[in-house]
Amino acid sequence: MPRRNTWSQHVTETSDALSLEPDVFTLDDPKKIAASLKASAERSERRKAPPFRSAMSMLTFYINRAGRTLPDERRHVLERAKVELRKLYGKAPRE
Repeated sequence: MPRRNTWSQHVTETSDALSLEPDVFTLDDPKKIAASLKASAERSERRKAPPFRSAMSMLTFYINRAGRTLPDERRHVLERAKVELRKLYGKAPRE
């Protein structure tokens, strides 16, 4: 019996979400994650929001969907990627 698709998978496949590099969220370097998300956002023709907002939304979406199953170490790397993404776009750090 085939596994039912989750709503998050449906959103990822059918929304105006970015086309990401494979395994981008498994990278260990926050700067590489941020650079990849930025490149994906800027070349995307499907996004409706500005590139920064699209890239940050995809990163936040991934973190939120992983929820409690996301190991602390991985969460830390992804939260650092948010900081690096803000730097790449010249946005002020969040307090």
